[in-house]
Amino acid sequence: MFTGIVQGTAPLVAIDEKPNFRTHVVEMPDELLPGLELGASVAHNGCCLTVTEIAGNRVSFDLIKETLRLTNLGDLKLGDVVNLERAAKFNDEIGGHLMSGHIICTAEVTKIYTSENNRQIWLRMPNIDLMKYVLHKGFIGIDGISLTIGEVVNNRFCVHLIPETLERTTLGKKRLGDKVNIEIDPQTQAVVDTVERVLANREAALAVTKPPVAKA
Repeated sequence: MFTGIVQGTAPLVAIDEKPNFRTHVVEMPDELLPGLELGASVAHNGCCLTVTEIAGNRVSFDLIKETLRLTNLGDLKLGDVVNLERAAKFNDEIGGHLMSGHIICTAEVTKIYTSENNRQIWLRMPNIDLMKYVLHKGFIGIDGISLTIGEVVNNRFCVHLIPETLERTTLGKKRLGDKVNIEIDPQTQAVVDTVERVLANREAALAVTKPPVAKA
């Protein structure tokens, strides 16, 4: 589990490309190395990856076909930077919201509004059906960052970024057309899916018990 509070960023220093498979090597910040072991979970742009090799501060992670399909990690090039978060520990402060590291899709940056000490980014979801989980003032994970949803219009929504977020993460460098990883709030998903299922079962039950219409 993760909290959506990015702990650092790291450049991609090596890529081993294979059919439907990639190995990424990132140069981890020194402060994220203590206690790091093979098999540990580290979120890259919000996507939970497993440590496969440690060589000093160069740490390797494998990306399978599904990861490459659903996330923006397969589009990264040497020198690109990713947001990092180590897995949460019991008794850690949850400064953001609980996140699983399971990316549901990518969204496209469509508008960026910048004013003094503020930035508003608008994002377009690829599937309108996913917007039922995107609620005004709800939580969402964007490239591993826990953020509060601002306005919601059709298949687009916006978030507001403070200077600290722009400084500590990669969102400050995003441009129009860039893709970001999206993780919806699991609690919101559970509530929405449960309500839909209950309503569907109720409608099905009413359809079965409804008396037939008498013919004239």
